[in-house]
Amino acid sequence: MKKTHLISILAVILLPSLIAVNACSQKTEKTVVTTAETRPAVAAKDAANDPWRTYVKPSKEELKKKLTPMQYKVTQEEGTEPPFKNEYADNKKEGIYVDIVSGEPLYSSLDKFDSGTGWPSFTKPLEPGNIVEREDRKLFTTRTEVRSKHADSHIGHVFPDGPKPIGLRYCMNSAALRFIPKEDLEKEGYGQYLKLFQK
Repeated sequence: MKKTHLISILAVILLPSLIAVNACSQKTEKTVVTTAETRPAVAAKDAANDPWRTYVKPSKEELKKKLTPMQYKVTQEEGTEPPFKNEYADNKKEGIYVDIVSGEPLYSSLDKFDSGTGWPSFTKPLEPGNIVEREDRKLFTTRTEVRSKHADSHIGHVFPDGPKPIGLRYCMNSAALRFIPKEDLEKEGYGQYLKLFQK
């Protein structure tokens, strides 16, 4: 009788604790599942808004069909277009410049300046995360090459002789870029950059 009574007392004492532990475990499990379920949705949303984040580079044959000979030479073979005889060296319109291959945003007209070199030049990238810099030892000198992150396009070079306060000159090839005027940003899928040009 005493043993049964003791078990009953222990059950009364321990049962609430067991229920609490079980409830906590269920809550934790639910939280983990919810987090795991929402991550792909967020990633999918980002990819839908910014398709270059999941960009898959086409074959050389496909790129040759898509690009002009000069665009292909510059972006895929690390070529350089002629100075002064290119599309954006003298472009003074407001907007952004994206990779001609993937569409990833690279530069803004707000950071563009006349370097006198004959190529479009910028003081800084619009999206630093879309820029990759690497050492270039071609042409018997050491330079810093600039490539796009997602398309791996050769875009140009960066030099330490730009205007103050930054002091950099991102000297780019027009053939590696596509210009999107500010009035077309929304319809082209770059609406988040409109605020840069609002005065």
